[in-house]
Amino acid sequence: MAGETQTPSPSQAQVNSVPLRRYGGVLSRPYREGRGFSLSEIKALNLTEREARLLGIYVDTRRKTTHEENIKALREYLINLKKALESGAPLPEPKLPKILLAKRDVSRVFKGKTSAGRRGRGLQSVKYRYTHHYKWKKKQRERLLKKRHEASRHKGGD
Repeated sequence: MAGETQTPSPSQAQVNSVPLRRYGGVLSRPYREGRGFSLSEIKALNLTEREARLLGIYVDTRRKTTHEENIKALREYLINLKKALESGAPLPEPKLPKILLAKRDVSRVFKGKTSAGRRGRGLQSVKYRYTHHYKWKKKQRERLLKKRHEASRHKGGD
């Protein structure tokens, strides 16, 4: 145990925190962590998107820009990865695109978007389907004639 040495692992910090320009050409400001390298930066190193992802490199397919700093960081990462793999280190985890799960609409039934919800609120049968239109027209007519409580209690009436 005392004579064994640790195998060097590729520096994941260079790959995970992609330096992107935050303030575009204004004074030197700190870099922020990006979503990944652009396709043009990956193609500059003769890699495809799939190969890059399998090598543990994040890929942002929406980006169109190419920065020399990113190409240089990628090249250094690949050199370090090659050295680590030759010394017996395992392959890094593939960085496949993240799957975003959308929340289901909790109030679908109440809004009447399902047949059970429409039936529960009485909107399914033809008899009551357009009742709310009638009520809205009636309320509007009463407002104009100043018959509703809004007019008698000085809420919106003269």
